[in-house]
Amino acid sequence: MPQRRGAKEKNMARVAFIGLGNMGGGMAANLAKAGHDVRAFDLDAEALNRAKQAGCLPVQSAAEAVVGAEAVITMLPAGAHVAATYKEAVFSNAAPSAVLIDCSTIDVATARELAAAAATRGLEAVDAPVSGGIAAANGGTLTFMVGGTAKGFEEAQLYLEAMGKAVIHAGDSGAGQAVKMCNNLILAGTMIATCEGLALAERLGLDLQVFYDIASKATAQSWSLNTYCPVPGVGPESPADRNYEGGFAAALMLKDLRLAMGAAEQAGVDLPFGTHATELYSSFVNGGNAATDFSGIIRTLQDKP
Repeated sequence: MPQRRGAKEKNMARVAFIGLGNMGGGMAANLAKAGHDVRAFDLDAEALNRAKQAGCLPVQSAAEAVVGAEAVITMLPAGAHVAATYKEAVFSNAAPSAVLIDCSTIDVATARELAAAAATRGLEAVDAPVSGGIAAANGGTLTFMVGGTAKGFEEAQLYLEAMGKAVIHAGDSGAGQAVKMCNNLILAGTMIATCEGLALAERLGLDLQVFYDIASKATAQSWSLNTYCPVPGVGPESPADRNYEGGFAAALMLKDLRLAMGAAEQAGVDLPFGTHATELYSSFVNGGNAATDFSGIIRTLQDKP
């Protein structure tokens, strides 16, 4: 069976990692832990210092990170940041054999445009957004949904496997981003429904642990309830037990919902519940909760008389 590029006699490869935020920092650390030579860049000096402590080599610019890299990984806030980084630092410095892996959550159109631009330069580029949150990024247990050619997926797989528990080829360029926005549309809806069910159970005088023990084994079971229960002291440890700090920020959930709603409008699909979820998270974020974990939206229900 032929080996994919990168699964060579030795697994170590030079990797450029651009974007060392809450997610990217842990991901870069896991690549270094796996034995890769990680050249890391971020605008934040503290993030660079953490990357150095985790075994990465901090560099002074994205361009410097890209030079000589076999894989270029970006984890940035939005499509505009990814596009600018590719155009200003990646395309002009990437080796002809490098694979470009964008793990950011961005719009499908930008993902496809960047993949097409890469192809004209003879480069393989894949969109590989993630699911799992900060804990999974730190623990190397992320799920990657990958869009791109079969060759691009094969070349990216070695690096993604060092950061995740599941690496799945979703289809052509942009498919990874499409899966991510649909996944998070469902996640937002189930979290809101979970919060409403728990808030009602509490008002009806039920013991929430008892309710959890029953509902998590009944038809109400979901990741939002079983794994990420939005009330403290119930179920496995979650951001609710840390005053809704860490985890997946509400502002990021709102960003993903807006991407999904934009895609739905272009596709001519009516999403009434998605529309309402977007309105609820917009109000929550604008109420000073941008950095609060998205499960903290339960507070808006608990606070009502």
